[in-house]
Amino acid sequence: MTEVARAGAKGRGTSATEPAVPRWAVPASLALALVGLGLSTYLTIEHFTNPGSLACPVGGAVDCAQVTTSAQSKFLFIPVAVLGIVFFVAMLALCLPTLWRRSDRRLWQARMAVAGLGVLFVIYLIFAELFIIEAFCLWCTAVHLVTFGLFAVVVLATAVADPSPFDRR
Repeated sequence: MTEVARAGAKGRGTSATEPAVPRWAVPASLALALVGLGLSTYLTIEHFTNPGSLACPVGGAVDCAQVTTSAQSKFLFIPVAVLGIVFFVAMLALCLPTLWRRSDRRLWQARMAVAGLGVLFVIYLIFAELFIIEAFCLWCTAVHLVTFGLFAVVVLATAVADPSPFDRR
């Protein structure tokens, strides 16, 4: 079996110009992006229709209303939930199967950069929940976990595919 055929049999790139993307990376990244988009959409709808009325405990360490109505629930006057929608739509687009198969280095760098920015923003939000708001939102925590998971998938898939030798188109 040739090297190209072996790579194709493992669910990786089928030609010399296609990156060797792990078989699990595409469905995992798409699923996580869709789940994150759904969660962010729910949080956005709740933000604009019934602020503080999320299906979540109120009072104590877990208090979604306190978190989602805090000053930290907006970034540059934009609700964080809306920024979540923008992030997950961008990641959904960057994780489409056809884009995973492209060998354009800029595309791979963009996917890594957007995923990295998402994680950095989540770290800020977790810091805000811990030290500023002093409460947690279960829905927000779900979005944070999905963001970390999506980042992990992108990093692992990129490490396995190693797009560094790809052309610079």
